Amino acid sequence: MKLAFSTLGVPGLPISDVLRLATTHGYHGVELRAHPEEPVHPGLGPDGRAEVAAEFKAAGVEVLGVAGYARVAAPGDDEAVLGEIRALVGLARDLGAPYVRVFPGGADGQEPAEADALAARRLGAAAEYGADLGVRILLETHDSHRTGAAATRVLGLVGHRQVGALWDVMHTWLGGEQPQDSYAALSPYLGYVQVKDIVSAQDSTPVALGAGVLPLAECVEVLSRHGWDGWLCWEYEKRWYDDAEPLAGLLGAGREHLARLLNESA
Repeated sequence: MKLAFSTLGVPGLPISDVLRLATTHGYHGVELRAHPEEPVHPGLGPDGRAEVAAEFKAAGVEVLGVAGYARVAAPGDDEAVLGEIRALVGLARDLGAPYVRVFPGGADGQEPAEADALAARRLGAAAEYGADLGVRILLETHDSHRTGAAATRVLGLVGHRQVGALWDVMHTWLGGEQPQDSYAALSPYLGYVQVKDIVSAQDSTPVALGAGVLPLAECVEVLSRHGWDGWLCWEYEKRWYDDAEPLAGLLGAGREHLARLLNESA
Protein backbone atom coordinates (compact mmCIF):
# COMPACT_ATOMS: atom_id res chain seq x y z
CA MET A 1 0.00 0.00 0.00
CA LYS A 2 1.11 3.56 -0.69
CA LEU A 3 0.96 6.30 1.93
CA ALA A 4 -0.35 9.86 1.68
CA PHE A 5 -1.51 12.65 3.95
CA SER A 6 -4.18 15.30 3.59
CA THR A 7 -3.50 19.03 3.61
CA LEU A 8 -6.39 19.32 6.09
CA GLY A 9 -3.61 18.69 8.59
CA VAL A 10 -1.50 21.65 7.44
CA PRO A 11 -4.06 24.41 6.81
CA GLY A 12 -2.97 27.04 4.30
CA LEU A 13 0.57 25.68 3.95
CA PRO A 14 2.23 26.56 0.61
CA ILE A 15 2.54 23.65 -1.80
CA SER A 16 6.35 23.80 -1.75
CA ASP A 17 6.30 23.24 2.02
CA VAL A 18 3.69 20.46 1.74
CA LEU A 19 5.94 18.66 -0.73
CA ARG A 20 8.96 19.15 1.50
CA LEU A 21 7.08 17.41 4.31
CA ALA A 22 6.06 14.55 2.01
CA THR A 23 9.55 13.90 0.69
CA THR A 24 11.24 14.34 4.08
CA HIS A 25 8.97 11.84 5.78
CA GLY A 26 8.57 9.29 3.00
CA TYR A 27 4.98 9.82 1.84
CA HIS A 28 4.18 8.86 -1.73
CA GLY A 29 1.23 11.21 -2.21
CA VAL A 30 -0.86 14.11 -0.92
CA GLU A 31 -4.63 14.60 -0.79
CA LEU A 32 -5.35 18.27 -1.49
CA ARG A 33 -8.15 19.94 0.45
CA ALA A 34 -9.94 21.94 -2.26
CA HIS A 35 -11.20 24.99 -0.38
CA PRO A 36 -10.73 28.74 -1.01
CA GLU A 37 -8.70 28.89 2.22
CA GLU A 38 -6.09 26.66 0.59
CA PRO A 39 -3.51 27.26 -2.16
CA VAL A 40 -5.31 24.79 -4.45
CA HIS A 41 -9.06 25.09 -5.12
CA PRO A 42 -11.41 25.21 -8.12
CA GLY A 43 -10.89 28.98 -8.49
CA LEU A 44 -7.20 28.48 -9.27
CA GLY A 45 -6.44 29.50 -12.86
CA PRO A 46 -4.74 27.44 -15.59
CA ASP A 47 -1.26 28.82 -14.90
CA GLY A 48 -1.57 28.11 -11.18
CA ARG A 49 -2.77 24.58 -11.85
CA ALA A 50 0.10 23.91 -14.23
CA GLU A 51 2.57 25.24 -11.66
CA VAL A 52 1.19 22.98 -8.91
CA ALA A 53 1.25 19.93 -11.19
CA ALA A 54 4.85 20.70 -12.14
CA GLU A 55 5.88 21.07 -8.49
CA PHE A 56 4.43 17.66 -7.65
CA LYS A 57 6.10 16.05 -10.65
CA ALA A 58 9.49 17.57 -9.79
CA ALA A 59 9.19 16.33 -6.21
CA GLY A 60 8.20 12.82 -7.28
CA VAL A 61 5.02 13.01 -5.20
CA GLU A 62 1.55 12.12 -6.50
CA VAL A 63 -1.62 14.16 -6.13
CA LEU A 64 -3.79 11.40 -4.70
CA GLY A 65 -7.05 13.29 -4.80
CA VAL A 66 -8.93 16.55 -4.61
CA ALA A 67 -11.02 16.65 -1.44
CA GLY A 68 -14.08 18.72 -2.23
CA TYR A 69 -17.16 19.64 -0.25
CA ALA A 70 -20.00 18.93 -2.66
CA ARG A 71 -22.91 17.32 -0.79
CA VAL A 72 -24.67 14.97 -3.14
CA ALA A 73 -27.67 14.09 -0.96
CA ALA A 74 -28.40 17.64 0.20
CA PRO A 75 -31.85 19.01 -0.65
CA GLY A 76 -31.86 21.69 -3.32
CA ASP A 77 -31.03 22.24 -6.96
CA ASP A 78 -29.24 19.46 -8.82
CA GLU A 79 -27.38 21.80 -11.11
CA ALA A 80 -25.67 23.66 -8.28
CA VAL A 81 -24.29 20.39 -6.91
CA LEU A 82 -23.34 19.07 -10.35
CA GLY A 83 -21.60 22.34 -11.16
CA GLU A 84 -19.55 22.02 -7.99
CA ILE A 85 -18.59 18.44 -8.84
CA ARG A 86 -17.66 19.35 -12.42
CA ALA A 87 -15.37 22.11 -11.12
CA LEU A 88 -13.66 19.63 -8.78
CA VAL A 89 -13.28 17.03 -11.52
CA GLY A 90 -11.77 19.63 -13.85
CA LEU A 91 -9.29 20.65 -11.16
CA ALA A 92 -8.34 17.02 -10.53
CA ARG A 93 -7.79 16.41 -14.25
CA ASP A 94 -5.53 19.45 -14.52
CA LEU A 95 -3.47 18.33 -11.51
CA GLY A 96 -3.22 14.71 -12.63
CA ALA A 97 -5.24 13.46 -9.66
CA PRO A 98 -7.23 10.24 -10.15
CA TYR A 99 -9.88 10.99 -7.51
CA VAL A 100 -12.34 13.63 -6.29
CA ARG A 101 -13.92 13.34 -2.85
CA VAL A 102 -17.56 14.30 -2.26
CA PHE A 103 -19.74 14.09 0.86
CA PRO A 104 -23.23 12.59 1.22
CA GLY A 105 -24.57 15.62 3.12
CA GLY A 106 -28.12 14.44 3.67
CA ALA A 107 -30.24 16.73 5.82
CA ASP A 108 -31.70 16.03 9.25
CA GLY A 109 -35.21 14.65 8.88
CA GLN A 110 -34.68 13.65 5.27
CA GLU A 111 -36.04 10.22 4.43
CA PRO A 112 -33.12 7.82 3.83
CA ALA A 113 -34.61 6.52 0.58
CA GLU A 114 -35.06 10.09 -0.67
CA ALA A 115 -31.47 10.97 0.23
CA ASP A 116 -30.16 7.81 -1.44
CA ALA A 117 -32.07 8.47 -4.65
CA LEU A 118 -31.02 12.12 -4.78
CA ALA A 119 -27.35 11.26 -4.25
CA ALA A 120 -27.45 8.45 -6.80
CA ARG A 121 -29.09 10.62 -9.45
CA ARG A 122 -26.47 13.33 -9.09
CA LEU A 123 -23.56 10.92 -8.95
CA GLY A 124 -24.86 9.10 -11.98
CA ALA A 125 -25.02 12.35 -13.91
CA ALA A 126 -21.53 13.36 -12.76
CA ALA A 127 -20.08 9.94 -13.61
CA GLU A 128 -20.11 10.57 -17.34
CA TYR A 129 -18.24 13.83 -16.89
CA GLY A 130 -15.71 12.06 -14.68
CA ALA A 131 -15.30 9.33 -17.29
CA ASP A 132 -14.61 11.89 -20.02
CA LEU A 133 -11.87 13.51 -17.92
CA GLY A 134 -10.44 10.31 -16.44
CA VAL A 135 -11.31 11.16 -12.83
CA ARG A 136 -13.17 8.90 -10.41
CA ILE A 137 -15.66 10.46 -7.98
CA LEU A 138 -15.57 8.96 -4.49
CA LEU A 139 -18.40 9.18 -1.96
CA GLU A 140 -16.88 9.38 1.52
CA THR A 141 -18.34 7.49 4.46
CA HIS A 142 -19.40 10.63 6.33
CA ASP A 143 -22.29 12.53 7.95
CA SER A 144 -25.67 11.14 6.80
CA HIS A 145 -24.06 8.01 5.26
CA ARG A 146 -21.19 7.33 7.63
CA THR A 147 -21.14 3.51 7.42
CA GLY A 148 -20.14 1.32 4.55
CA ALA A 149 -23.63 -0.15 4.48
CA ALA A 150 -25.18 3.32 4.11
CA ALA A 151 -22.76 4.48 1.43
CA THR A 152 -23.27 1.36 -0.65
CA ARG A 153 -27.03 1.90 -0.70
CA VAL A 154 -26.19 4.90 -2.88
CA LEU A 155 -23.35 3.34 -4.87
CA GLY A 156 -25.44 0.31 -5.73
CA LEU A 157 -28.06 2.58 -7.26
CA VAL A 158 -25.46 4.46 -9.30
CA GLY A 159 -23.86 1.37 -10.80
CA HIS A 160 -21.11 3.24 -12.66
CA ARG A 161 -17.42 2.33 -12.33
CA GLN A 162 -16.44 6.01 -12.35
CA VAL A 163 -18.18 6.48 -8.99
CA GLY A 164 -16.72 4.75 -5.96
CA ALA A 165 -16.16 4.94 -2.23
CA LEU A 166 -13.70 6.62 0.11
CA TRP A 167 -13.50 4.73 3.40
CA ASP A 168 -13.02 7.11 6.35
CA VAL A 169 -12.26 4.65 9.14
CA MET A 170 -13.36 7.04 11.88
CA HIS A 171 -16.89 7.49 10.58
CA THR A 172 -17.58 3.81 9.97
CA TRP A 173 -16.34 3.03 13.50
CA LEU A 174 -18.40 5.81 15.06
CA GLY A 175 -21.36 4.44 13.11
CA GLY A 176 -20.97 1.11 14.94
CA GLU A 177 -19.58 -0.85 11.99
CA GLN A 178 -16.69 -3.29 12.42
CA PRO A 179 -13.74 -2.95 9.99
CA GLN A 180 -14.39 -6.32 8.33
CA ASP A 181 -18.02 -5.31 7.71
CA SER A 182 -17.01 -1.90 6.34
CA TYR A 183 -14.56 -3.52 3.96
CA ALA A 184 -17.06 -6.16 2.86
CA ALA A 185 -19.56 -3.44 1.96
CA LEU A 186 -17.11 -1.03 0.35
CA SER A 187 -14.64 -3.33 -1.39
CA PRO A 188 -16.44 -3.46 -4.77
CA TYR A 189 -16.28 0.34 -4.91
CA LEU A 190 -13.18 1.24 -2.92
CA GLY A 191 -10.97 4.05 -4.21
CA TYR A 192 -8.77 4.67 -1.18
CA VAL A 193 -8.83 4.70 2.62
CA GLN A 194 -8.53 7.64 5.03
CA VAL A 195 -6.84 6.67 8.28
CA LYS A 196 -6.67 8.77 11.45
CA ASP A 197 -6.81 8.50 15.21
CA ILE A 198 -8.87 10.37 17.81
CA VAL A 199 -9.07 10.80 21.57
CA SER A 200 -12.34 8.92 22.10
CA ALA A 201 -15.78 8.24 20.69
CA GLN A 202 -16.94 11.41 22.44
CA ASP A 203 -13.91 13.55 21.52
CA SER A 204 -12.72 13.49 17.91
CA THR A 205 -9.67 15.69 18.53
CA PRO A 206 -6.96 14.25 16.27
CA VAL A 207 -3.94 12.56 17.81
CA ALA A 208 -0.89 10.71 16.53
CA LEU A 209 -1.60 7.43 14.77
CA GLY A 210 -1.73 4.67 17.38
CA ALA A 211 -2.28 7.09 20.26
CA GLY A 212 -6.08 7.04 20.13
CA VAL A 213 -9.00 4.64 20.06
CA LEU A 214 -9.59 3.84 16.37
CA PRO A 215 -9.03 0.21 15.25
CA LEU A 216 -6.27 1.02 12.74
CA ALA A 217 -4.53 -2.33 13.15
CA GLU A 218 -7.77 -4.16 12.38
CA CYS A 219 -8.45 -1.98 9.33
CA VAL A 220 -4.98 -2.55 7.89
CA GLU A 221 -5.18 -6.27 8.66
CA VAL A 222 -8.50 -6.58 6.84
CA LEU A 223 -7.14 -4.74 3.80
CA SER A 224 -3.97 -6.85 3.76
CA ARG A 225 -5.83 -10.11 4.22
CA HIS A 226 -7.90 -9.38 1.14
CA GLY A 227 -4.88 -8.35 -0.93
CA TRP A 228 -5.93 -4.71 -1.26
CA ASP A 229 -2.93 -2.64 -2.36
CA GLY A 230 -4.29 0.90 -2.73
CA TRP A 231 -3.65 4.10 -0.82
CA LEU A 232 -3.79 4.85 2.90
CA CYS A 233 -4.20 8.60 3.43
CA TRP A 234 -3.75 10.15 6.87
CA GLU A 235 -6.45 12.76 7.34
CA TYR A 236 -5.38 14.69 10.43
CA GLU A 237 -8.13 17.23 11.09
CA LYS A 238 -5.94 20.05 12.39
CA ARG A 239 -8.05 22.68 10.58
CA TRP A 240 -10.95 22.08 12.97
CA TYR A 241 -8.91 21.68 16.19
CA ASP A 242 -6.65 24.62 17.03
CA ASP A 243 -5.22 22.89 20.10
CA ALA A 244 -4.22 19.73 18.23
CA GLU A 245 -0.49 19.11 17.93
CA PRO A 246 0.98 20.30 14.59
CA LEU A 247 1.03 17.55 11.99
CA ALA A 248 4.55 18.29 10.77
CA GLY A 249 6.05 16.88 13.95
CA LEU A 250 3.95 13.71 13.73
CA LEU A 251 4.41 12.69 10.09
CA GLY A 252 7.58 10.67 10.52
CA ALA A 253 6.28 8.59 13.41
CA GLY A 254 2.94 8.24 11.61
CA ARG A 255 4.59 6.74 8.55
CA GLU A 256 6.58 4.37 10.77
CA HIS A 257 3.40 3.33 12.58
CA LEU A 258 1.60 2.55 9.33
CA ALA A 259 4.63 0.68 7.99
CA ARG A 260 4.71 -1.40 11.19
CA LEU A 261 1.01 -2.23 10.88
CA LEU A 262 1.55 -3.25 7.26
CA ASN A 263 4.47 -5.48 8.17
CA GLU A 264 2.58 -7.11 11.00
CA SER A 265 -0.49 -7.71 8.85
CA ALA A 266 1.68 -9.30 6.15
